[in-house]
Amino acid sequence: MTMRSLSSEFSVAPQVDSLDFALLAADGFTLVISNRLDGEDASQLSAEMMARCAEAAGLRFIHLPVTSGIDDDDVRKFEKALANAAGKVLAYCRTGTRSASLWALSEARRRPTEDILADTARAGYDLTGLRTRMDAIRVREAGRSNGRTHPGTRHDVVIVGGGAAGVAVAASLHTRAPALEIVIIEPRQDHDYQPGLTMVGAGIFDRRSVRRPEASIIPKGVGWIRAAVHSFRPDADEVILDDGQVVGYRALVVAPGIMLDWNGIAGLPQTLGRNGVTSNYSYDIAPYTWQLVRELKEGVALFTQPPMPIKCAGAPQKAMYLSCDHWHRNGRLDGIEVAFHNAGPALFGVKEYVPPLMRYIERYGIDLRLQSQLIAIDGEQRQAIFKTPTGEVSHSFDMIHVCPPQRGLPLVADSPLANDAGYVDVDESTLRHLRYPNVFGAGDCISPSNAKTAAAARQQAPVVARNLLDTLAGRKPTTDYDGYGSCPLTVERGKIILAEFGYGGKLLPTFPKWLLDGQNPGRMAWWLKVHALPFIYWNAMLKGREWLARPKAAPANDHV
Repeated sequence: MTMRSLSSEFSVAPQVDSLDFALLAADGFTLVISNRLDGEDASQLSAEMMARCAEAAGLRFIHLPVTSGIDDDDVRKFEKALANAAGKVLAYCRTGTRSASLWALSEARRRPTEDILADTARAGYDLTGLRTRMDAIRVREAGRSNGRTHPGTRHDVVIVGGGAAGVAVAASLHTRAPALEIVIIEPRQDHDYQPGLTMVGAGIFDRRSVRRPEASIIPKGVGWIRAAVHSFRPDADEVILDDGQVVGYRALVVAPGIMLDWNGIAGLPQTLGRNGVTSNYSYDIAPYTWQLVRELKEGVALFTQPPMPIKCAGAPQKAMYLSCDHWHRNGRLDGIEVAFHNAGPALFGVKEYVPPLMRYIERYGIDLRLQSQLIAIDGEQRQAIFKTPTGEVSHSFDMIHVCPPQRGLPLVADSPLANDAGYVDVDESTLRHLRYPNVFGAGDCISPSNAKTAAAARQQAPVVARNLLDTLAGRKPTTDYDGYGSCPLTVERGKIILAEFGYGGKLLPTFPKWLLDGQNPGRMAWWLKVHALPFIYWNAMLKGREWLARPKAAPANDHV
């Protein structure tokens, strides 16, 4: 946790880790305020879970999410929370900027604007964009704002989202057109290699190896606005930040990811990370998966998969196969009942990979339950409730690995850029928006039917880069994306079924069959997953080196 003091009694920080509360209590803090909306990113624990951790450390916890920009009501609630605090206070959001802005606006009635801005600047937060609003608050004394946005900057290309897709697009663009003024808007201070979390949950990777500082992976020559986006104004070529500042663009790339809806399963937030309930979809919780697998000697182990779309459709199965392999190697599998509850109608969405996967289902003695969706969980009683075609069914467990339901982020779903399902509405080939020709999408947030994987983002990045440059030059897009996605299915330690496919389930193998047969488990694919792909991610994909990326030229005059 990187904590920054704005006064002797008030500090701000980016996302607080569940383990930080004990340290805060020891340092004299009495109140923690969360200004985050639940589900803003994949690594975030819910406010309810954070409140439980805070209370265990003897701290008060208040959830004051800023969901639609900082307005007067947000400031009043924040002021009230501070007024009722009996000791030092820490407020956090994704970067600390929203919390610092709330504090600055709450101080504006009592202190000169320049003094407040000096305090925030010393802490590393440039809030000069709030000057006009703070001056107005000071003059009127009431602390009320009319909610208008404040002038900001304009760039050639604005990329919303500093995850795999956003950074890869930025790197591809900068490599091709270094003179372009490109800026990434991303509030998080950490960047996770999310495909590695499955390996963390299996004790193969150390959790620290999949996380790096965001600042270290922003491409050189590309700007970084460390802030959260409040809304899109595509008709005006503008993005509005949470503090009301405006960022203009000639072209926009939308890549903020997808929402992990932990609250979509009743009771899950209250018990995740304890009572045998775990998930590799959380950076904080993935190590608990490995702890449970190591400690389970006998009993019932459940693994779940929600309805599509989800990030990496194979991830829930990977956790199961690696767990079963560990129990098998240690002579425990016969004493453990394993069941896979999949909300879908098939084990895997591409039929060619089902037979080899079914052999592992049979090998491990897994009870395959299709069309069985986890809807509620009672951790204290160790009961999971599933919705099936014949009604609701309850199952007991000793451990359960949960994949949360997923949907479009509210930022996207509530914007003019979204389709009816809440995803960025782009052409599946060019990845250009269907209504706004200078807007593109990449990664998990887009509408096409491709698999939501890092491999898909790796292929999409050069497509977006080429077509965006064509658009800026007044040309039609010249490059097509074929829907490529890859899912290395870790069926046992040392062997992987490498599923590679595109739109319609078409097989798109990268390597010749004699070298790597993706439909059969192999050690070559394991080496690729454990060694090659992380290296390619950090040193090629995020740096504009397009290894294993194969964009195809679009047919002439095929797109407008």
